[in-house]
Amino acid sequence: MAEDIHQDPNQPGVQVLLDERELRQIYSNSYRIHATNDEVIIDLGFNMPNPNPQTGQQQLLLKITDRVVMSYLNAKRLSHSLGQLIKRYEQQFGELVPPGQRTPPR
Repeated sequence: MAEDIHQDPNQPGVQVLLDERELRQIYSNSYRIHATNDEVIIDLGFNMPNPNPQTGQQQLLLKITDRVVMSYLNAKRLSHSLGQLIKRYEQQFGELVPPGQRTPPR
C-alpha cells in the first residue's frame, strides 16, 4: 500500500517497484484467524446458506478460498493499517456498527 511507504529525507530512499503480474483478486465476506507461536494464519472465504442441508436445521456453508500466513509483526502492521483505513472511512461516512451490536430504535 503506497500510504505505508514513508521515506526519511535524511536517509537515502529505496524505490519500491510493484509487480502485479500474478495478482489475484478474490471476494471474501468471512474470515477465520488462528495462530502458532511464530505466525498468524488468516483464512479468507465466502459464507452462504448451505444449499443442500442434511438436516432440517439451517446451516451456513463457509468455503475457505485463500490463506494468508504472516509474522506477528506484519499482522500488527496490517491491524494498524486497517484501523487507520476504517477510521478515515467512518469520518467520511459515519460509524460502522456490526449487525449484532446495533441498538434498536426507540
